[in-house]
Amino acid sequence: MPKLKTKSGAKKRFKLTATGKLKAGVAGKRHRLISHNSKYIRQNRGTKVMSPADSKTIKSYLPYGL
Repeated sequence: MPKLKTKSGAKKRFKLTATGKLKAGVAGKRHRLISHNSKYIRQNRGTKVMSPADSKTIKSYLPYGL
């Protein structure tokens, strides 16, 4: 069987935790931050663990893990 290709976008955007969960950067932090309040900006700092439903889709883009 031929090897499966990994989606390049997923390779760049996601990391696997030690327990196999996916983490990713949070959306909504690039521009137009004046319209967001301080709590929104503070809580979306860093990375978040993806939901199980999203993780299932994303893991299909990464056939051999990361």
